[in-house]
Amino acid sequence: MSSLLHLAAALDQPDVLDAGSHVELARLAERGGLDFVTLEDSPDPPGTDAVAVLCRVATATRRIGLVPTLTTTRTAPYRVRAAVATLDRLGRGRAGWRVDVSGDTEEAGPSGGRPAAPDGTPRYGTGEDTGSATGPREGRQDGTAVRPGGGAVVRDPAAGRLPGHDRAHPAGSVATALQDRGPMPLPGPVPGDCVRVVDATDERTWSGAARHADVALVRAATPARAAAVRDELRARAAVHGRRPDTLRVLVSLLVDLGDGEYAAAPGHGGGGPRPTARGPLYRGGPVDLAELVASWHADGATDGFHLLPAEPRRDLERLVNGTVALLQHRGLFRTFYPGSTLREHLGLAAPAYRTAPRGKAEHR
Repeated sequence: MSSLLHLAAALDQPDVLDAGSHVELARLAERGGLDFVTLEDSPDPPGTDAVAVLCRVATATRRIGLVPTLTTTRTAPYRVRAAVATLDRLGRGRAGWRVDVSGDTEEAGPSGGRPAAPDGTPRYGTGEDTGSATGPREGRQDGTAVRPGGGAVVRDPAAGRLPGHDRAHPAGSVATALQDRGPMPLPGPVPGDCVRVVDATDERTWSGAARHADVALVRAATPARAAAVRDELRARAAVHGRRPDTLRVLVSLLVDLGDGEYAAAPGHGGGGPRPTARGPLYRGGPVDLAELVASWHADGATDGFHLLPAEPRRDLERLVNGTVALLQHRGLFRTFYPGSTLREHLGLAAPAYRTAPRGKAEHR
């Protein structure tokens, strides 16, 4: 079991389309030494284009991991992989992919939708999406990428742009390159294979998370529940032939840190967060949140937390300057990044690349 405490935070800011605001918050999170930040993608403009925004963040930060939420219900997995690989190249091994596969068959239409399987398991759980979209990239030693099915393609080295993307890329829309049909250039090998982050809040997703995830995000309002889910996910990982300790399980927790230091509201604090429709919610001060984080981790209930600020700017600042600073002072959380990639932050080994024979990728 990894004894390191892992912390991540969401950068989502409703109605904020300015990438500069996200860059500012990401820098704040990096100053606190957080493992990674997440950002939701909006399929409809106006809205946040997670990859485009995090490409901006990648060039303005040095260490923090960058994890966009991308769905395979609207986009072919290999296109998602291409987008995340580009982000990974810009961030020099700091990218991940947070899997979000809708089970709404009405929403997932014939233009790439992947409805849930008959037993309710999202399609990515079969390996078609999560496995293929984020699995080891095949490439030649010279860095030329291999298109799925064979045939070499050329990378687009333009910083901040998706491969093959030769049109304007407004921050408020889904990347055009992800929506286009047909062949698409894929980046070659990058400094580290993208980390798979899977939402495992629904039991139907547990098999897929146990098989494919590097990080599983779960909801739990008590340490006992968190420990039970963590043990179940790791047991299933072992069934799939994985070392259970290679799966990091983080509790997703909404946090409302208010405007001042005060004791946790009833139902929060040491007794655990309060269940809500959006998930467990902690409402209190940064000091009591530090106590909750430290106690759950010390008891072996979780490997860490994915924190979702109720008011992004206010709560993230109080989280870094209050909660994280206290954990660092007590020697419970890092004060510097020992490595440069997201895998290193998480204590995960870098995967070996499969290298295609040179002859397989000669024709263009």
